[in-house]
Amino acid sequence: MARANQFQFAEIGARLRAYRLGKGISPEDLADRIGISRAALYRAEKGEIRKIDTLTSIASVLNVSLPSLMGVGVEYVSTAVAFFERMRQLEEECQQIIGLFSPISYLLTSDEYDLVLREVLMEANQPVDLGERSKEQVINDLLDLLAARKRTFREKRPLIVSLISTGDLQRFLMHGPVGRYDLPSALVRKRRLMACREAGHIAELIRSQPMGVQVGLVQEPVPATSFQIFRQPERSVLAISPYRLGEQPNIRLGVALITSAPEAMTLHESIADRLWSDSLKGDEAVQHIRSMIAKFGLES
Repeated sequence: MARANQFQFAEIGARLRAYRLGKGISPEDLADRIGISRAALYRAEKGEIRKIDTLTSIASVLNVSLPSLMGVGVEYVSTAVAFFERMRQLEEECQQIIGLFSPISYLLTSDEYDLVLREVLMEANQPVDLGERSKEQVINDLLDLLAARKRTFREKRPLIVSLISTGDLQRFLMHGPVGRYDLPSALVRKRRLMACREAGHIAELIRSQPMGVQVGLVQEPVPATSFQIFRQPERSVLAISPYRLGEQPNIRLGVALITSAPEAMTLHESIADRLWSDSLKGDEAVQHIRSMIAKFGLES
C-alpha cells in the first residue's frame, strides 16, 4: 500500500510539472503566486506533497481541475507542451508502447525529421498565444520535450508497436512535411524528397526488424485522432491526442485525454488488435511502402 501511495503522489507531481510547462510558468513564478518557496514547489513536483491546500492553489493558478491534477478519472490536457511532457513521463516508466500516429510514431522517426520539424512548426499559420512567450519560445520548448522523449526511448528501449496508415503516408509523400500549402515550389520539392527518405527509413525499420520494434501498415480507414497505449508494470494508460506533427501540424488547439479507465483501455486495445491483425507486415509492408514512394513520391 505504501508503494502504491508513493507512486500516486509521484504521478501527481509529474502532472503538476507538465501543466506548469504547458502554461509557460516558471517554477519561481508559480511558487510566488501560491505563496510557497521554490524548494517546496520542487518537492511537490517530485511527489512530496504535504497539504491538499497546496494542490488546490496550484490547480487554481494553472487553471486545471483538482481531479485532473490528481489523475482521478480522465485527465484533460489543453496544451501540446503539457501533453508531450506527459507522454515523456509515461514513456519513461512503460514496458511497451502501442501507437497510432501520423505518419509514424515520433519515437521511430529519423534524426533528419527533427531538423525539418522546427521549420515546419514555425511556418504553420496558427497563432500561439501562451502568456508572454513567443511562438518561437513555445516551439523550442516543444522540440526540447520531443528530443528528450526520443533520447529516453533510445536509452530504455521499451517494446513498441507502431501502426501506420497508408492514407496518412500517401499524403505525407504527396505534400511532404509542410506547415502550410503556399510555400515556394522549390521548398515543397525539397520537403517531398525528405518525405521519401523518411518513408524509406520506415521501410528499412520494417526490413531490419530492430529488437523490440514492430511496425504494421494499415490499409483500412483509421480513427481521426491519434492514440497511444502505455503498458507499465502495474497498470496501462491510454492517451488520445488531437495534436499532430508533420504535414499541416497542430500544436495549438485541442484537448488531449489521458486515462486508465478500464472501458476506454479495453475499447482502444481492441481497435489496436484489429488494426495490427489486418495490417501488412514484414516484406509485404516493405514492398508496399516502396511502391507508394515510386507512385506518390519524387525522384531525387
